[in-house]
Amino acid sequence: MGCDGGTIPKRHELVKGPKKVEKVDKDAELVAQWNYCALSQEILRRPIVACELGRLYNKDAVIEFLLDKSAEKALGKAASHIKSIKNVTELRLSDNPAWEGDKGNTKGDKHDDLQRARFICPVVGLEMNGRHRFCFLRSCGCVFSERALKEIKAEVCHTCGAAFQEDDVVVLNGTKEDVHVLKSRMEERRLRAKLGKVTGPARPAPGRSPAPLRVCSDRGGCASWRGPAAPRCAGHGASLSRLSRFVREAGTSAQDRGQSATAPVQGGGADRACKALTGAAG
Repeated sequence: MGCDGGTIPKRHELVKGPKKVEKVDKDAELVAQWNYCALSQEILRRPIVACELGRLYNKDAVIEFLLDKSAEKALGKAASHIKSIKNVTELRLSDNPAWEGDKGNTKGDKHDDLQRARFICPVVGLEMNGRHRFCFLRSCGCVFSERALKEIKAEVCHTCGAAFQEDDVVVLNGTKEDVHVLKSRMEERRLRAKLGKVTGPARPAPGRSPAPLRVCSDRGGCASWRGPAAPRCAGHGASLSRLSRFVREAGTSAQDRGQSATAPVQGGGADRACKALTGAAG
C-alpha cells in the first residue's frame, strides 16, 4: 500500500472536500478604496480626481490612460466609462491635521499612516476613511460628508458657496445601489449633451461673420451659394470656386471705378456670373 520510498498517503490527501470561501477583510477593502488609485493601484497623491461613479484616481494616471492608444490597452471596469478628462472632476480636499503620513524613522524608511484618514469633512470634522459616507459636487469639486449635506440644507456649497443642483451630488465609493443610480444619471447626462450638439443651432466661428447670401435671379431666384454648404449653383451648375473668383474680380473692377467693393453681388450680378461661367464651361 505504500508509494515509492515507503510513504503512505493520508485520507485528506486523497479525498478533496469543498473549498473554503475566503472572507474579505472589510478594513483592508476600505483602506484600498480610500487610499489607493482605482486605476493604477498606487497610493493617492494630489491632484486627486473622481469620476461620475464616485471612484478615486490620481490625475496623472487618468491622463496616461487616456493617452494610451495601444491595442494592448486594458479597459478595466474602473475606467471603461472615462472617455475624456472632462469626465472626471478634480477634488478640493481638506487635510486632516491628525494625520501623520510619510513619517520617517531613524533608518530613513518611510511609511504611510493608514490608521487615520488623510482628509476630513470641513463642515463637521468627520474623517474620510470609509466609515462615513462622503460626497463631492461636480460643479466645484468640494468634498464633504453626507451628514453635513443633510444637517445643513442649502442650495450652495458649504465650502466655496457655489450653487449646485441635486444632480451634481456624487457619492464617493458608494454601494452597488449608489453606483447604479449614478450610472443612470451619467448616461442621461451624456445623452442630453449628445442631443444638444446634434440639434443645436450652427454658430459662426468667433471673429468671423457669416458669408452673405448671393441670390441668382434666374429660374425663379435660387440661392446660388453660401459658403461650403452649397458647393454648386442650383440654377446653373456653376462651381463655387469659379463663381467666387468671378465675384472677386468684379469687386476689384468696381473698386478701380471708385465704387464700393464690399457690397455683396445681388440679383443680376450673380446671375451674370452664373451665365458667364456656364457659357465658359460649355
